[in-house]
Amino acid sequence: MTNPHVPAARFLRHCTMAVTCLITGSATAAHAAPQPPPPARQAGTTTVHATMHATAHAIAQARPPAKLSAAQRKVLTDATRRFRDADEALAAGYLPTDQCVPGMGWHYAHPGLSADSTIDPVWPEVLLYVPGRDGRPRLVGVEYFKADADQDAKTDPDRPTLFGNPFDGPMAGHQTPPGAPPMPMHYDLHVWLYLTNPAGQLASENPQIICP
Repeated sequence: MTNPHVPAARFLRHCTMAVTCLITGSATAAHAAPQPPPPARQAGTTTVHATMHATAHAIAQARPPAKLSAAQRKVLTDATRRFRDADEALAAGYLPTDQCVPGMGWHYAHPGLSADSTIDPVWPEVLLYVPGRDGRPRLVGVEYFKADADQDAKTDPDRPTLFGNPFDGPMAGHQTPPGAPPMPMHYDLHVWLYLTNPAGQLASENPQIICP
């Protein structure tokens, strides 16, 4: 676990690499890959995404739901549908995985978004894939991630929400590959957009996903 006394800026730098190393399952690949900035916030926002942001903001002002409404799901699917093509995810700066996590699948993480404390509904930090029938990655859901600011499991003043739904956590960082920075205590929220989850739309694990 990251030392709670590490300054915030340094902590976020560690967070970027730790999350990348953990989710790709390869410290070497993570260190070799470029660190792309959060696309929507540093590279400008397209007209389409501007409309999505406006819609997401309007929905967020409504009474917090117990789960995602049809309108909220549409905001997320409209924003991520293009990532059904894994090549589009790579082009957008998401780094591929080489390890399947039972109940979740393969994680494609964006280092810049993972280190950014802002939760943007139309730019999830992580994309979740499983092998498709043709052998190519099949997008099944997304994951939102935020490092816990004070690294204290007993406090949660910075707990993020997605359309009023609180994130899970704070939880201890998971094991990382040898030589990789430790993963910090964090919050996360899974959203199963493209594969029904009998455990719930926002459950952490999907029992339909079984790793080979």
